[in-house]
Amino acid sequence: MTEQIDIFKCLDFIRDHAAQYAQAKANRVYCEEYRKTLKSQLMKRHVDSPVTAQEREAYADESYKAHLEALQAAVYEEERLRWLIEGAKLKVSVWQSIGANQRAEAKSL
Repeated sequence: MTEQIDIFKCLDFIRDHAAQYAQAKANRVYCEEYRKTLKSQLMKRHVDSPVTAQEREAYADESYKAHLEALQAAVYEEERLRWLIEGAKLKVSVWQSIGANQRAEAKSL
């Protein structure tokens, strides 16, 4: 069974995708934070209206909708990479468990 898990391939995958994951997370956080800035900028366009109307117009603006789509893409990419890395970590864990079981079995003989 251990032959089926290439531990070095798993470790290489984690190492090789760490920077991509970090960038994806940074993009997601930036999008979340920029959403507030964008909303305030859009509200400023309607400064003569009551705050609730300013907010309504900001949320209805096409640039706000586009930003939400960018946030959606950022979250998707972060989660995609996170679960690929988690999968590689789980394979390492399984490999360790199999090795421990084989050593225990060998001792009992």
